[in-house]
Amino acid sequence: MRTRLLPLLIVLMAGVLLALGLPLGVITAGVEQQKVVVDRIDDAARFASLAQFVTARPAADPKDKTPEEDERRATLRSELARYYGLYGIRAGVFYRDRSPMAAAPGDLPVPRDGEGARAFSEALAGRRSHDPHQIWPWDDDGRIPVASPVIRDGDVVAVVMTDSPTGQMRARILHGWLLIAAGECAAMLVAVGAAFRLTGWVLRPVRVLDAASHDIATGRMKSRVAATAGPPELRRLARSFNEMADHVEEVLEQQRAFVADASHQLRNPLAALLLRIELLALELPEGNEEIASVRTEGKRLARVLDDLLGLALAEHTAADLQLTDVAALAAERVDSWRPMADDKGVRLSYEGQPAVTGWADPVALSSALDAVVDNALKFTPAGRPVTVRVVPDGAQVRITVADRGPGLTEDELARIGDRFWRSSRHQNVSGSGLGLSITRALLAAGGATIAYAPHPPHGLEVTVTLPRSAP
Repeated sequence: MRTRLLPLLIVLMAGVLLALGLPLGVITAGVEQQKVVVDRIDDAARFASLAQFVTARPAADPKDKTPEEDERRATLRSELARYYGLYGIRAGVFYRDRSPMAAAPGDLPVPRDGEGARAFSEALAGRRSHDPHQIWPWDDDGRIPVASPVIRDGDVVAVVMTDSPTGQMRARILHGWLLIAAGECAAMLVAVGAAFRLTGWVLRPVRVLDAASHDIATGRMKSRVAATAGPPELRRLARSFNEMADHVEEVLEQQRAFVADASHQLRNPLAALLLRIELLALELPEGNEEIASVRTEGKRLARVLDDLLGLALAEHTAADLQLTDVAALAAERVDSWRPMADDKGVRLSYEGQPAVTGWADPVALSSALDAVVDNALKFTPAGRPVTVRVVPDGAQVRITVADRGPGLTEDELARIGDRFWRSSRHQNVSGSGLGLSITRALLAAGGATIAYAPHPPHGLEVTVTLPRSAP
């Protein structure tokens, strides 16, 4: 569940950080450019103050020039040249007709279009430049033109133009963006760590509930949940789960007790009834069919009661798990059943490794194997084989009992193991329909499973799976 919840939280947090980081990056770029623009406006205003007193065009005759005017023009040109040499920013003062009063470099033209032309036009109208288009770090050829009017006696007589390179500004913007990205990454890491802790705190009771539910589903009815961690809603759920588990355990215990008591109490009347039948049979002619039929049904009823008592005990008894040589135990059970197999003409054999260990209750596993092998011998015709195989499979041990009997259909495979269920094709075979149910209960108590599958071309394959590591 955490793998599904964490991506959702991470995507939401990433969206929030992007929603905050992108505007912050745009603002950072705007602030850096605004600093440049304000600085250029201040520089242009200083040059405009110098140009106020050099507004007359140069006289055609050098004799008409005044020393004071030449000095001011020279001062303006030297300031522009020093400014250009120091900062690399092109600057010039132009008359209204776009002819230069002074410029550095000397061939600096007035832009005819774009941002520069718009700034020059605004300055002619008496306004300073404002809001040039934003320069981004990837605009390698981007420049910032700034214009300021030169006003004398209330009239705009000239315009100061600066044309600034943006390399350093773009580097500062990129550096600011890297700092924002680093902050976003750090915030994302902190958020992911917080999300891990939060989801762990929220989902820990859910995992405990899931484990306890699995334990109860596999027969460990004593499993409960400590309702002390997690959100209040999950703590209430844990308490409700414990109450439900208590009620279920109580009901199952009552059911087991009833089955055990009923089967035990019915045995005495049934034994007395069978004794009376035997006494009655002494007074009737030998070979009476009715007496034989009643005797058979009585024995069948006694077998059903014995199996019911065995099922109740199997579901109630805890497993005594031990590290067991499963291969040796299976081979021993095969040797025990071989005389009966030989009597029926069935070839019973063991295949597999001589020693394979696993964790199991030896008594319960022996009983389960007896039930499975007995079932295979019942339905396998004479001359056909029944094979018991033990194979290690990673962390598990598989015991397979394969026969060559008539097998079962898919619908019958879905019902095999149900209590009192027997295939309609096998009603004439002795049995109560409880043997495989008892086997499943015995195996489940020790953490083992039993599965059924067809054995091509015909027959049934029963697989018992045991853990190889301690539970």
